[in-house]
Amino acid sequence: MCGIVGLHLRTPELYPRLGELLTAMLCEMGDRGSDSAGVAVYGDPTLSPSGRGCVSVLEVDPTADALGLDVSVSRHGDTYLVTAEGSSEVLLDAVEAAYPDALIAGFGSDMAVLKGVGHPRVLADAWGLAKAQGWQGVGHTRMATESAVTPAGCHPYAVGPQQCMVHNGSFANHATIRRELRAAGVQFDSDNDTEVGARFIAEQLAAGHNVETALKELCATFDGFYTLLVSNRDSFAVVRDAIACKPAVIAETDDWVAMGSEYRALAGLPGVEAAKIWEPEPEVVYAWTR
Repeated sequence: MCGIVGLHLRTPELYPRLGELLTAMLCEMGDRGSDSAGVAVYGDPTLSPSGRGCVSVLEVDPTADALGLDVSVSRHGDTYLVTAEGSSEVLLDAVEAAYPDALIAGFGSDMAVLKGVGHPRVLADAWGLAKAQGWQGVGHTRMATESAVTPAGCHPYAVGPQQCMVHNGSFANHATIRRELRAAGVQFDSDNDTEVGARFIAEQLAAGHNVETALKELCATFDGFYTLLVSNRDSFAVVRDAIACKPAVIAETDDWVAMGSEYRALAGLPGVEAAKIWEPEPEVVYAWTR
């Protein structure tokens, strides 16, 4: 039992409130998973300044001297954000070369991933999440079932540029798909079944498929019970398995689209009383684009 939340803002006037709203949503799901948590924030000018590449790093203490680049490094709880002018992919290569043991939590322009072990409310305070701004945020509270409680096991899994995935449920055949992906050259950071799904989707997107096609292919390939939220810089998508036994609620207004494992995560959003609210149908991909 984990908790998923996501908020996609359509109205720029709400961008300054992204962190405030996302924090309330995340903490409301704290009792669905209190051992660890994580968020992906899109568009915050401090966490991931526009025009700069950003890499989210755990388990090392990166410095500009070690990287040999003109970078800025900021700490948010146990997560370090490394930013620099230019491509996130080039910056990622430099971080991995300088720190081969680093855990890369995410990379991409306009995206910062923050995660750690502990109660979601404690982590949100350590990150200063309530002050974040932007147009989109995704969060996850974890109750570990498939792997250890470590930073590597926390969601979101952000393994492609500006991409992330959060997951409630379990994939029954993840070991088989992991072997197939490894045989194709894909590397893994954890034993978590969620990472298999995230890397499968990243491979689909890298091959040129859109997110709807990638998620339909995942539904055809993976067995298990799951609700997934997948995002990148400009899109936000939700899908459930064929039985749809894992809870999910979507709400939509002219100002925002939001998703939560339970309605109470959405109850404090502005204008929710006038929102269209529904439970996503099995294996139907719901997607929104900026």
